[in-house]
Amino acid sequence: MPAPPAQPALHALLAPFRPLALVAVLAALAMLAGCSGTGALNALSATGTYTLQQGVAYGSGPRQRLDIYTPTSAPPAAGWPMVVFFYGGSWNTGARGDYRFLGQALAAQGVLTLIADYRLYPEVRYPAFLQDSAQALAYGLDQARSLGADPGRVFVMGHSAGGYNAAMLALDARWLQASGHRPQELAGWIGLAGPYDFFPTDNPDVRPVFFHPDYPPRAQPIDFAPADAPRTFLGAASEDTLVSPQRSTLQLARKLQAAGVPVTLRLYDRVNHATLVGAVAWPLRWLAPVLADVRAFIGAPPTGKPLDAQPRAQSAVRTDQISGNSTTSSILRR
Repeated sequence: MPAPPAQPALHALLAPFRPLALVAVLAALAMLAGCSGTGALNALSATGTYTLQQGVAYGSGPRQRLDIYTPTSAPPAAGWPMVVFFYGGSWNTGARGDYRFLGQALAAQGVLTLIADYRLYPEVRYPAFLQDSAQALAYGLDQARSLGADPGRVFVMGHSAGGYNAAMLALDARWLQASGHRPQELAGWIGLAGPYDFFPTDNPDVRPVFFHPDYPPRAQPIDFAPADAPRTFLGAASEDTLVSPQRSTLQLARKLQAAGVPVTLRLYDRVNHATLVGAVAWPLRWLAPVLADVRAFIGAPPTGKPLDAQPRAQSAVRTDQISGNSTTSSILRR
């Protein structure tokens, strides 16, 4: 008896009906609050572009686990670039399995990706989740070569609260030093819609995390702009109503650029706080080229120049300058 024909992947079945698939995913995202709604994106993500190791321990606690997405493509001679990613959720919610679509998307682009859990409120408050994040990033730095990655091309990345975590690890040396590492070991860091300046906050979920109204000193990324900080990618929805791009993303970009740090800045017009990260998944990529921009940043040579200073084949986006500083990269509105 002949074997039954192979079943095509869900995304292939939906390809002829792409507009309908997009409407369904957008409706699911619209019905769900905050950074949730990732289940539909995971279900529509391809599975043949990576191998997955789940629940790898980077510490002793049950929340100190990460998933590893290894590309199935042949690695470069020096190894794949690596991204260690932290998700958002106001430091109250989130799970690494919710972001399989992101691990798949980056792995399909030839980026070995680690997606880490970290302890959340009310189990812990600041700074325990930063200590967890530093341990997870240290695991990536320590294990890069054995995982097939290039130790010289390790990036830390985060969205929303996870963008805060990534920023603090890249800009405040205290956290990585506890694990025997330095931010200068990173090839760069990537922040998507991170809250970099938000004290005092009116968010009732966030207030107890940071001991409102007695906020700890030097606990925001905006407090740090070392001249030797890793090169930086900052992306945000231009009309984000949850985390102000003007107060957080643009202000941090200006401060880092004034210190001489190479910054690549992107503002996206057709996404919101949640769909900014959702746009890395194939059903939502038409909203904004977040994945392409992040992959270009990861792949750019470490010349010390912002990505916008590199030659561009073509550009149909509006460009504005945010300061006259000679190291300033341009804002590209997508």
